[in-house]
Amino acid sequence: MSEHVVDRHVRHALEGLSFFMADIQAGIGPFLGVFLLAHGWKSGMIGTVMTVGGLAAMLLTTPIGALIDATTRKRLYVVLASLCAVAGSAIVLLSQDFWIVAGSQVATAIAGTAIAPAVAGMTLGIVGQAGFNRQIGRNQAFNHAGNMVGAGLSGLLGWRFGFPAVFLLAAVFGVLAIVSVLAIPKRAIDDRVARGLSHDETDRAGAWDILWRCRPLLALAAALLLFHLGNAAMLPLYGLAVVATTHGNGPGFVAMTVVVAQGTMIVMSIVAMRMAETEGFWLVLLASFLSLPIRGVVAAGLIEEWGVFPVQALDGIGAGLQSVAVPGLVARLLDGTGRVNVGLGAVMTAQGIGAALSPALGGWIAEHMGYPASFLVLGTLAAGSVAIWIGWGATLRAACAGSVR
Repeated sequence: MSEHVVDRHVRHALEGLSFFMADIQAGIGPFLGVFLLAHGWKSGMIGTVMTVGGLAAMLLTTPIGALIDATTRKRLYVVLASLCAVAGSAIVLLSQDFWIVAGSQVATAIAGTAIAPAVAGMTLGIVGQAGFNRQIGRNQAFNHAGNMVGAGLSGLLGWRFGFPAVFLLAAVFGVLAIVSVLAIPKRAIDDRVARGLSHDETDRAGAWDILWRCRPLLALAAALLLFHLGNAAMLPLYGLAVVATTHGNGPGFVAMTVVVAQGTMIVMSIVAMRMAETEGFWLVLLASFLSLPIRGVVAAGLIEEWGVFPVQALDGIGAGLQSVAVPGLVARLLDGTGRVNVGLGAVMTAQGIGAALSPALGGWIAEHMGYPASFLVLGTLAAGSVAIWIGWGATLRAACAGSVR
């Protein structure tokens, strides 16, 4: 389907879904750490329970991507993911037992793992390859706005009514995501285009074979693994560090960390969309990788409430650029293979490996060596991402300019 014939109501529903799915992807995220800290947990165990959810996401991401490619009921996956997110939010309020909290993280991981490739596939099936980069940029701008609004409301409600209000808000966002996806007619989604096939092409590649034959995709996955190994723990640890040091308003401060980052991401998603059209994806992703080492140094030296502005602005730069460039590049690399969502799932699996190990790594370093040391170690891990991206520069630049079969 061409971009210019997409019904504006369908486009608005897709953007509304992107807005409300923010809490489904992140769950209660950084608020969970402060909530558990208030219930007597230490940073090492907080990091460990978050890693449980990350490991679940890592194991499920690629198989779910394959299911998204195969299914013609992508909207159902979004509904199920939303319900998992609501359940994951509610269960933590019932008990702070380790295994109960771990179960909530698994439910949230399933939700986040399913919804990202489902929405990416729906977007591709609605606007087609030609309109994908621009629409994914708009989706991500709305998604970051949803995170920012959700975090702001969570901070306000958490301060006024306590942590239960934060969990209730996440459930409300889940319900509104279901309403949004049901507003998209099934006929608006071309399921062949959604998986990267045009009407005159056949499914030529095995689900796993295509991943190993596409070297640029493997390089992308390796670079993202290292980046997220350093990046994923930075926000929850910074919130813990400042709250523990200044004894401030936990929900309010964590909300501010998210608002600053997501506000930056809104701007950067638009920048990434325009950069991809003029400069290609290689430069966009290189800039995102370079942001993390700087962020680690700044976080180590500014464990103060006002330090949230530079620390989280840098987070917004890296994550905002990647939120547009990663799905856009995967869709371009695997165009014509029929395996776009399985490819995106594989890349997300690599991200998940890094993100799963990051909280435990950062949490135990913080507990034994202090928060500044943890931020410095986490920040330096992105040097490996930069090395991969520059070392494979010639191949990756060519891949970013056109599809690789």
